[in-house]
Amino acid sequence: MPDHVSPERRSYIMSQVGTRNTKPELMVRQALHRLGYRFRLHRRDLPGSPDLVFPARRKVIFVHGCFWHGHNCRWGHLPKSRPDYWQPKIEANRERDLRNLAALGEAGWLSHVIWQCALRDPDTSLEKAVAFLDGYGSVGEGRETDLATT
Repeated sequence: MPDHVSPERRSYIMSQVGTRNTKPELMVRQALHRLGYRFRLHRRDLPGSPDLVFPARRKVIFVHGCFWHGHNCRWGHLPKSRPDYWQPKIEANRERDLRNLAALGEAGWLSHVIWQCALRDPDTSLEKAVAFLDGYGSVGEGRETDLATT
């Protein structure tokens, strides 16, 4: 299926996609900050440069966009145009995410992933994040290795 916008317009649109301070990330940050949690942002010395880093707890939270990280939900599907380009790109992102989670685990950090689609129910997402940070609840060890789940 051909793209309905010009290559120049598509390039501009894609250049405007941010990697930090996205709306989902800001939503999580503001909610956790209101609850009294303090954190560092995007520590580049950690694998994957996690969105939220809680150094004293040795825990990190990633806020992943469903499209860019290949989530298996209705918002994570590949575009119909240029699947030969998007399929390897998204798959490489998923593999990189898994490598980063494994490297964090090996370094003694616990990781938690919050998917953009899960933020449609912010209360539940926040409860899971708090359970992860406080070390109890159904989050288990807090290390999500299967990035295809919510």
